[in-house]
Amino acid sequence: MSLRIVIHAGELRLHAELYENETARAILDALPIEGRANRWGDEVYFSIPVQLDLMSDARDQMQVGELAFWPPGNAFCIFWGATPASEGSEPRAASKVNPFGKIEGDARVLGAVRSGERVSVTRHES
Repeated sequence: MSLRIVIHAGELRLHAELYENETARAILDALPIEGRANRWGDEVYFSIPVQLDLMSDARDQMQVGELAFWPPGNAFCIFWGATPASEGSEPRAASKVNPFGKIEGDARVLGAVRSGERVSVTRHES
């Protein structure tokens, strides 16, 4: 697929590459999207107009910078560190999520994003 998106979160502008899976296609089809950031430890999430079930690749252990969709909340999630569900410093979702992409570069800059800040996601136009 090799498709990229741009995420604006607060004052940040980040690029991410999408995986080749059904969740990534559904997210891409819904763009542009916008929401208000919620923080849960070192995770930012916000509700989006997408509805999907858990996919066969769903998991709760995430990688730093990974993007995922959380079906119970119809939420776009970005992980960069420990959450209240973590057993150490690794990112861990509250429950299984559908991974669909990864931030390019250092995702830890998302620590500057506060709850309530505007987040928007658009296609990367090259």
